[in-house]
Amino acid sequence: MKSESQNSNSGMKIIPPCSGISFVLNKGERLRVTDIQGEQVSDFICFNLHDTKEYLSSGRTIDYAETIFLTTGHPFYSNRSNVMFEIIEDTVGRHDFLLTPCSADTFRIIYGHKHPHRGCAGNLAEALKEYGIGPDDIPISFNIFMNVDVKESGKISVLPPKSKSGDYIILEAKMDLVVGLTACSAEMSNNYSFKPIGYSVLEKTDN
Repeated sequence: MKSESQNSNSGMKIIPPCSGISFVLNKGERLRVTDIQGEQVSDFICFNLHDTKEYLSSGRTIDYAETIFLTTGHPFYSNRSNVMFEIIEDTVGRHDFLLTPCSADTFRIIYGHKHPHRGCAGNLAEALKEYGIGPDDIPISFNIFMNVDVKESGKISVLPPKSKSGDYIILEAKMDLVVGLTACSAEMSNNYSFKPIGYSVLEKTDN
């Protein structure tokens, strides 16, 4: 049986560095997110297309999975404990679901920028406003390819992503979704180099 990894990159769209987009992913469709050049994070959030008060929940997903290291086979839950999507393929196996999308405040507080970029939070809010989703509605994102180390003491460290050029993850929608997706703007998350992210919507499954 042919795996998704054997599908070519035909039809792949590009998110430019330090930007974000939004789109609808229908139930049964699969989203392939590709790290084109390597060591680039992509923040992913989603909402129920038919009721955007239902959104992706880090707390519920981690609670039900009993792990912070989410990969192939793990379902991701909404704030109402409904499955929103599942990871179907994952060539990296290390992503983050603890940290919030970077924002102007992130750059001001952590990096000391006097004129901070609006970050992924701002990019997501801008991209999702056509769906009536505002800045206060942006939840903790599933940070694809982000490498966060957690020590026994509780200390967390953001390390360079483990993803190489061409690595990817495939998510299958379990309900109709509004998706927000970025090429992350945070320096530490991307080993201090900003690159594009590729994405493509694969054909609908029979599920």
